[in-house]
Amino acid sequence: CPNDCVASIARSDMAVIGTWKDKIRIDPKAVQAYVGGEIAPNGGAGAKRAKLDIQADVVNLCPTKCMVYEKRKLTIYDADCTRCMHCINVMPEALRPGKNAGATILCGGKAPILEGALMSWVLIPFMKFEPPYTEFKELAEKVWEWWDENGKMRERLGEVIERVSMRKFIDAMGIPAVPQMVKTPRYNPYIFF
Repeated sequence: CPNDCVASIARSDMAVIGTWKDKIRIDPKAVQAYVGGEIAPNGGAGAKRAKLDIQADVVNLCPTKCMVYEKRKLTIYDADCTRCMHCINVMPEALRPGKNAGATILCGGKAPILEGALMSWVLIPFMKFEPPYTEFKELAEKVWEWWDENGKMRERLGEVIERVSMRKFIDAMGIPAVPQMVKTPRYNPYIFF
């Protein structure tokens, strides 16, 4: 599931978050049912049982503004979507994730123990998740072995990667570097040779 309900991105050494590659599926009849008040927003959760204002409650709250509601038609520009899940959570009967489902694998998250908290960063942007999950199991074993060889006592995966470097980590994993792995942009725009 793309909802990170248990906050694994913030707490786990290796997080598995559901995702999809194709477009968000839209049911136009269900969208109109939400607008008309026939279906309760948010799956009926919450004390407020008001009719959905699709412009204020869905379109305007989209972080990338990838949605437009005009002439009683909802349009989503999927190339701009960050899959925050807000629209799908508000209108679960009208909007669904795409059918080409898989998972995003993140690593390095931890809550503060010895040092401060770390948020996970992307290791693999999209991995097809199908039984018997051999690709994921092999990756997990590689990560575990690398962590065992390079980690110090009580050092979490994210701390080891920060100390040794992400480049050495992904080289050891045999994973090509991709733009989704960038945690933060460089603070210094200059490149020194």
